[in-house]
Amino acid sequence: SLMVDVTGQTRTEKVILPSYLQGKKPNTIPNKKIEDPVAGKVSISSLATRQDLTGFHLIPPRVIFGVLKEGCTYATTVIMKNVGVNFSRFRVKQPPPYTGLRVMYTPGPVAAGLQVELEIEILAMVIGGKDTDGLEEVSHDIEILTETETLLLPVKANILC
Repeated sequence: SLMVDVTGQTRTEKVILPSYLQGKKPNTIPNKKIEDPVAGKVSISSLATRQDLTGFHLIPPRVIFGVLKEGCTYATTVIMKNVGVNFSRFRVKQPPPYTGLRVMYTPGPVAAGLQVELEIEILAMVIGGKDTDGLEEVSHDIEILTETETLLLPVKANILC
């Protein structure tokens, strides 16, 4: 129960559920639906009442690198899980070079219930010429284009000059 903690005591504060359990999809832009007769759609009456039969979840939903040393390269992994009932395809729109970001992944279809890893790599470089007290913030939303929506993966870092 959400009303008690692991020791059986009543909780003093409310439990915040992750967005994917609440049915919300943060940072998504729906695409215009295009019916594709060869997309492998499932037509089962028990699934007819569900509206969201396709989609991906990003784990974690955002990447925060923290404070980085200028001139060094850092990387982290984001898992992209297919939570739909059909196989689905995606592609990543690479960020512009001035951000220092690069996304490495294996393209191809992802079966229902399976996941693929996206490696987010950042080359910490300062692009501004003004005095920023030794710290410059880099913030960019990586666009992941799927068949039904566009996912936005926010990436933030502070670069130590």
